[in-house]
Amino acid sequence: MLTSLQLGDGQNLGTASGKIALDCSVRKTRQGHVCISTTDFFFPLVDSPYLQGRIGAANVLSDLYAEGVGDCDFVLMLLAACRDMEEKEREICTREMVRGFNDACLEAETTVTGGQTVLNPWPVIGGVATTICREGEYVKSDGAKAGDVVILTKPLGTQVAVNVHEWRVRKTAKWMELSKRKILSVEEAEDMMHAAVCSMARLNRHAGSLMRKHHAHAGTDVTGFGILGHAQNLMDNQCAPVGMEIHTLPCIANTAKVEKSGVLDFRLVKGYSAETSGGLMICMKEEDALAYCKEIEEIDGEPAWIIGKVVEDSERKAKLLDNLEILEVPSDR
Repeated sequence: MLTSLQLGDGQNLGTASGKIALDCSVRKTRQGHVCISTTDFFFPLVDSPYLQGRIGAANVLSDLYAEGVGDCDFVLMLLAACRDMEEKEREICTREMVRGFNDACLEAETTVTGGQTVLNPWPVIGGVATTICREGEYVKSDGAKAGDVVILTKPLGTQVAVNVHEWRVRKTAKWMELSKRKILSVEEAEDMMHAAVCSMARLNRHAGSLMRKHHAHAGTDVTGFGILGHAQNLMDNQCAPVGMEIHTLPCIANTAKVEKSGVLDFRLVKGYSAETSGGLMICMKEEDALAYCKEIEEIDGEPAWIIGKVVEDSERKAKLLDNLEILEVPSDR
């Protein structure tokens, strides 16, 4: 649908054809600098308005970090206060969302300089993140090469964890089935949600800032299209005719078990389960990838994984291999 509207002018940097694609708008300014900007917003998926705000900021900034930059110059905040709440509830909820959003921005060493606020049926928070840099201070998204390996910096399964948490709290039929069939205990469900919230709230700042140091060739972040959807988008925007083969899916512990139970098909192990504030997916040489994974774990205290490889492919297909490994990533709770 949007293709027919002919948006853009073909002058975007970092994509093979200069079209609108992937994570950010990357443009050369009239003064010769590079302006990288992105926007996103976050609906309520967690119980805490503070954490909603923090995750909302992490989600916005993640697209910027996927371009291999570690610094954001400023953020505009987009805020929707819930019109259906009582005035006191709305005041508390909105203040806590803004506080969480701002705290994440302060951790990222950036600042909220303005934005827009509306009333809405649901409380929503997001923003616009912008950085100004020089050519060579970011990683173009179109340089993946055959022989590269693929890194993922956060586990998958946030959609599964959030839904199971809601089922458990509301004591729905789906939770009763999981419980009755002994697929998942209350403790396992709580650990799953804890791991998901910690992952969603964690900034991808270090993951992005290390991309240039370790000679990354291309990258994106994994969010609403699922890992396979974003892998395909990335391959569609490469200069070289390459595809991606994914051999490992690191998943939050027990999320794959819920998926395989048949209670609901999230398409997690098929590669299409939506993620919120997911990890970066990065292509680089294997020797660089090993050093990158080692350094990011030393800095963040969380692992990153080599999950696949880039191969020559004139059809530019991203796919999961038949002997796919599901890697269980335990909660640190």
